[in-house]
Amino acid sequence: MIRMPQSVRSVLAGCLLLTGLSAGPVLAEEPDAALVAEGEALFDRVCRRCHAGAADVEERVGYGPTLIGVVGREAGSVEGFDYSEALEQSGIVWTEGALAAWMADNDHMLPGTKMRHVGVEDPTEQKAIIAYLKATE
Repeated sequence: MIRMPQSVRSVLAGCLLLTGLSAGPVLAEEPDAALVAEGEALFDRVCRRCHAGAADVEERVGYGPTLIGVVGREAGSVEGFDYSEALEQSGIVWTEGALAAWMADNDHMLPGTKMRHVGVEDPTEQKAIIAYLKATE
């Protein structure tokens, strides 16, 4: 362990706080249960016909790749799924922002994929679906 004077530790701790980092453990934010439930209902209506969600755990559903654990995953990376070349080579990581953009207009975001246009353009609905997807991790 490196020993530092208290004054140096205080300055470092202040810098971490100013940059939004923490010197202690990071606590995961609890998901909003109502938002997750709303997202699951929207997922069931809009996405489940092609994609697996939490209720489908080990079962193949539809003809799209599973979306269980999609938040933070690299696009085109589900083992055994036959992705379009455009999606496999996109370099996209499914962040919340990327998922929202994809739901709003996947055809415009990345032309040449196999997925038909979904058109979930309402940011409130996108947020709910993403909350549900995050809860499936």
